[in-house]
Amino acid sequence: MERGLAIIDRAALAHNLSRVRQLAPGREVFAAVKADGYGHGAGVVAATLAAAGCDGFAVSSLDEALQLRWAGISQPIMTLSQPLGADVLAVMGEHDITPVVFERAHLTALAAYRGPTLGAWIKLDSGMHRLGFPAYEAEALSAAIHDMPSVTLAGCMTHLGCADDPSDPLTHHQLACFDEALAGIAVPRSIANSAGVIAWPASHGDRVRPGIMLYGSSPMVDRTSHDLDLAPVMHLSAPLISRRDLGAGEPIGYGASWHTPEPMPVGVIGIGYGDGYPRHAPSGTPVLIGDAIVPLVGRVSMDMITVDLRNAPHAAIGDRATLWGPGLPADDVAHAAGTIAYELFCRLTPRVRFEVQ
Repeated sequence: MERGLAIIDRAALAHNLSRVRQLAPGREVFAAVKADGYGHGAGVVAATLAAAGCDGFAVSSLDEALQLRWAGISQPIMTLSQPLGADVLAVMGEHDITPVVFERAHLTALAAYRGPTLGAWIKLDSGMHRLGFPAYEAEALSAAIHDMPSVTLAGCMTHLGCADDPSDPLTHHQLACFDEALAGIAVPRSIANSAGVIAWPASHGDRVRPGIMLYGSSPMVDRTSHDLDLAPVMHLSAPLISRRDLGAGEPIGYGASWHTPEPMPVGVIGIGYGDGYPRHAPSGTPVLIGDAIVPLVGRVSMDMITVDLRNAPHAAIGDRATLWGPGLPADDVAHAAGTIAYELFCRLTPRVRFEVQ
């Protein structure tokens, strides 16, 4: 019997890319496929999006970029947080990978580089204070890149820290800071992540970098994936491997942290933290069996979770339960577990079998 199974829906990926195009018309779309395509499989995700017309891809590191090249991806690839040195730049030049420059040591390495011409993006810190040069240095940094013999300035970028909350003033500050820094500098601009694409048209610039919305989850604090017409790309399921009827007051699972409030049916589903299901998911976290939501009860084990079957009294051994996917958004599970959908997707272990449709 198949245990944890993650089905990746390529049509849903293409649909979500079309939503990016609708929300940010005319912009280049560089899909974020770092962390193995947010746990969905970078090669499958990139190939699907490339076939659907995606302009390029954004990854974290050189290793992630090379994995895409070895998978046959020919579209432009930019690395978002790769430290740059002579050896790294030589490989980037060989494989036509675009670096993002965010530290002064990178400038020294780029000035000494003599391989095939590289187009570099300068990252400016507009207020998130994670990576990037002070925004007011944009003009000097641009001039420095222009003076390098084997490097061209591809553009300037920044990253939004609070775009998921339309009421937070930081985004207004960041956009104003970025615009002021680049006043008079004719260079392509890239600002918008998924939340920027959705809620901040002024952030669209020339190139958008959507991530989580491509995988069918909402980045917004005030809008769901359904509100945004985003389709779930991953359907994670596992079988009901046992069910029994228990009397009132019976303890469930390790630590006896939950007791049956009345005589009731209880089921065991063959997935646990050894498969990547969040161990900290509390009682009440939703699981879908058929068309019924059944709450998790008791602690998550390495190989199993236990659910209250009162809403699904006819559930039988072998029936498959949806942990997240169609009918049960990953955002709902993440909210119940006190985390985010990004983490749910990225935590799945090799015990889960992936299937592409």
